[in-house]
Amino acid sequence: MSTPFPPTLFAGHHYGVAGLGRNGNAAVAALLAMGASVHAWDDNAASRAALPAHPRLKVGPFTSMTGLAGLVLSPGIPHILPAPHPLARMAVEAGVPIVSDAELLFRAVRATGSRARFAGITGTNGKSTTTVLLAHMLACCGIPVAAGGNLGPAALGLPLLPDDGVYVLEMSSYMLERLEQMHFNAACLLNLTPDHLDRHGDMAGYETAKLHVFDHQHAGDLAVLGATLPDYVRLHRRLAATRTRIACVSGADVEQCDYYCTAHALCDQGGVIADLDGVTELPGTHNRENAAAATAMAVHLGMPRAMVEAALATFSALDHRQKKVGRIGGIDFINDSKATNADASARALACHERMIWIAGGMAKAGGIEELAPLFGRVALALLVGRDAPVLAATLARHDIPHRIVDTLERAVPEALEAARALGVDVVMLSPACASFDQFSGFEARGAHFAALVRALAPDPDGPAAQ
Repeated sequence: MSTPFPPTLFAGHHYGVAGLGRNGNAAVAALLAMGASVHAWDDNAASRAALPAHPRLKVGPFTSMTGLAGLVLSPGIPHILPAPHPLARMAVEAGVPIVSDAELLFRAVRATGSRARFAGITGTNGKSTTTVLLAHMLACCGIPVAAGGNLGPAALGLPLLPDDGVYVLEMSSYMLERLEQMHFNAACLLNLTPDHLDRHGDMAGYETAKLHVFDHQHAGDLAVLGATLPDYVRLHRRLAATRTRIACVSGADVEQCDYYCTAHALCDQGGVIADLDGVTELPGTHNRENAAAATAMAVHLGMPRAMVEAALATFSALDHRQKKVGRIGGIDFINDSKATNADASARALACHERMIWIAGGMAKAGGIEELAPLFGRVALALLVGRDAPVLAATLARHDIPHRIVDTLERAVPEALEAARALGVDVVMLSPACASFDQFSGFEARGAHFAALVRALAPDPDGPAAQ
């Protein structure tokens, strides 16, 4: 069972929190509950006003950081590239460490004497599904578990777990570059494709940030590497030097991997672990790799091998990740709004032979050119958002039918009409772009898509759109 952290755990410690979003608010509340004093600030007046008054809380601009034990800086606020935020510069000049709230969770857990273990999951794509799946698998076999981090509850919003518990944390590159002591008993790097390069400078900087998930690992720990990682051999050699146990995972039939998938089963070097024919919520090779990675970590953390199949079969997929949100006249509408880059969309496109594809938003570096081998599956592309003309130019070079429709309000009914006319049974929102030109995030984009689908005429021959 979980319990609150002791109310005097951080008594006498003074922390700064800059940026009062999901992570910042949770950090303020948790640090105060553990006895610390907190100086908090956000440029947004409404965010500041939302903080409840507390005798150990000061809300105001930072004029000095002297005396702070650490600064919890919102993950979205840069402290190195493309340029350090003034508050980050102030902290560095004062010798104050800039830390992730996940780092403070680790310190708090160890300060209580709890020996609860930590599992960290990162990668450009798939980390949310793998995080939730691992937590589900551990819970299925009775292991106390708390999941969060970059997904769901902020790390410092998680409860105190007992010695046999496991914290399962999705770790973004922004969080990973702000760790000092954190030790993951099981850590996973699923994949790496270009993303957040403005923040990390280049792919080398992005890789360096991601590899922090393996910091402080040693013999007895597990490092999981996806088989599709660029320069896998070099990464394997680097981790082998720490004497950490390494598991290679693949969603394809790569028998050299420690965990891999055939057409119908999840296997390890001992044979079949789970029949996958009954696993409906993890479509595609990429999701099978997520399942292989979660299984490797779950078994390492104490899950009996014999329980893996039942846990996989009872998993429910996350929203906005290839989630069917309606069926109209035999046409499935799939919400894959979480696909904010081309690599993520490639995984979804590969799952269907023919589709109406809704894409667009704020394109990442390289746009959608890398999806060219999959363009033959697109019966028609309907393009929305700021960079729809950029995507249209790419599709035109490859002679792929497309139309710029600007908004989802236009895209959804036009997609239904086109699917009926072309005899296609899948309409998929998989934008391959960020959402911030029109929405607050991919969640809002996906929810709006689902609402528009529900508003369409119900199927007279079957269930209404869901």
